Amino acid sequence: MINRRDAIRIVLAVLPAAWLLRASPARAQQAFQRFIPYLIDLDGWQGKKPDGLAMETPGNNMIMASREYTRGPARLHAQIVIGAAAQAALAATQAKINLETSEGRMTTSTIDGLPATRTYNNKDKSGAVLVALGPAAMFSVSFNGLGDDEGLGLAKKFDWKAIQGAIPK
Repeated sequence: MINRRDAIRIVLAVLPAAWLLRASPARAQQAFQRFIPYLIDLDGWQGKKPDGLAMETPGNNMIMASREYTRGPARLHAQIVIGAAAQAALAATQAKINLETSEGRMTTSTIDGLPATRTYNNKDKSGAVLVALGPAAMFSVSFNGLGDDEGLGLAKKFDWKAIQGAIPK
């Protein structure tokens, strides 16, 4: 049976942990909320409400903010990702892979001073633009029902340098 002194010790040990757990969602919300303003409205497109998440685990943090857009049957998804998931996605950009087939292509280059990978599927008129904002930070736009150049043009409407400046050091 637990005596009164042990019960007080347990409560005193649990209170700081409970306070940290209560404070953590607020910090996590702030972490992705800072990127929401960079997910701008696009002329001629219907943008859904931006959303995001922040996750903190021992040895791994991830921040993600995203927004979906529609224009008739065309779809566009803009996303800012920071953490291990971004680091893994940036592998193609770092490897400088260039590939072209009759079905589509994947190219790496520098766009507006930042390393980027572009993919495009001719049949589906779908593709993506992935921009490296740091070693574990990226901005990406994926799209369906658009031409390759239009997809890139829409991706460039987002302020990549400003997003890069908002990334925690």
